[in-house]
Amino acid sequence: MNLFKLATLLTVTAALAGCNTMDRLADVGNAPRLTAIEDPTTVAGYQPVRMPMPEAIADTYQPNSLYRTSAKGFFKDERAHRIGDILTVMVTIDDRAQIANTSQRGRSSTNTAGMGGIFGAAVTNLSGGSINPGSAIDFNSGIKDTGNGSVNRSESLETSVAAVVTQVLPNGNLVIEGRQEVRVNFEVRDLIVAGIVRPSDIQANNTIPSSKIAEARIAYGGRGQITDVQQPRYGQQVLDAILPF
Repeated sequence: MNLFKLATLLTVTAALAGCNTMDRLADVGNAPRLTAIEDPTTVAGYQPVRMPMPEAIADTYQPNSLYRTSAKGFFKDERAHRIGDILTVMVTIDDRAQIANTSQRGRSSTNTAGMGGIFGAAVTNLSGGSINPGSAIDFNSGIKDTGNGSVNRSESLETSVAAVVTQVLPNGNLVIEGRQEVRVNFEVRDLIVAGIVRPSDIQANNTIPSSKIAEARIAYGGRGQITDVQQPRYGQQVLDAILPF
């Protein structure tokens, strides 16, 4: 059964590698193609975001007043608040983490047991005096563990990307998604931002910092000739996945 699974995996991998090889051969001499602009909600696998929502509160008006009690602003502004509106996300990531752990553990034990009387005499006679019945049984054990671990990570990214409001949740929060592609020669850089924001966190100039995005999904990468060279070949990836050593 395991051999059948392995053969199936190798067959599928070879087929995918063949398709990818044909695509790469068709693009020889051409720059990487940019992704077509499309509605994120029509992409296969798209699922609306569902989050816990508070109970709905009906709008009320005071006598002789034009303003709703649930209004979040006194004057109307042009900040994004409806599906299809655009806002700018200021992506700023500057993370550093340094962790170092050292642990040592040791234990040793010694146990000795002896026997006397008739049993001791029997041991002496049977061993010809080579075994001392006072310490006929002797146990020694020892354990020593030493562990060291460290993490030294640093990430920095500062850029901006325009995002589109794709959904308005029942409590007024906005689901946003934005993607930016930049092609320089034969290398394409992708920046993807998605998450949930509060309308009150959107600044007057219709921007919002990435630190204010809940459930944030930020991806920054690339594709093209340079990225392709830096990736291991499909055969090596398959071997890394199946080899136990």
